[in-house]
Amino acid sequence: MPSEKVIECCRALIAKKLTITFVESASAGKLNYEFSTVIDSGKILIGGMVCYHTSMKEDLLLIPKGTIKKHSAESSIVTQLMAQNFYRFVSSDICVALTGLTTPGGSESPEKPVGTIFVHIIFPDKEIAKRFTFAGKPESIVDQVIDAVSELILEEIK
Repeated sequence: MPSEKVIECCRALIAKKLTITFVESASAGKLNYEFSTVIDSGKILIGGMVCYHTSMKEDLLLIPKGTIKKHSAESSIVTQLMAQNFYRFVSSDICVALTGLTTPGGSESPEKPVGTIFVHIIFPDKEIAKRFTFAGKPESIVDQVIDAVSELILEEIK
């Protein structure tokens, strides 16, 4: 069941007739799923893509070779490129990209602990990038960022 934030965000998107797409890594499609469970989501949800592995990011999203090696798959620049490149190929008013660390491993470091999530959102007239650090188990981290994304969209479209 979607959170109140997701429901509120979907209702606002529906009221404003704005469409949305998601390109997800750390959340592995849960953003897309949560938005799909809201009544009338078919009016706004175009769809999305899960690109968990580096090869998907490079081969399908055209992240330049070497970018992930240099910055890591869980970084603001990779998240930005995911959003921008997906947005070019899939028509929607808003595009949300998300990467991050929900479990130990990957590019985890003292500066980038588990719970670090990068979000990049493209709106018709601007782009916003955010870095969050959440605590909890992997599912809790993903749920927290879904609410944070919903809140960011709401702030922007109201």
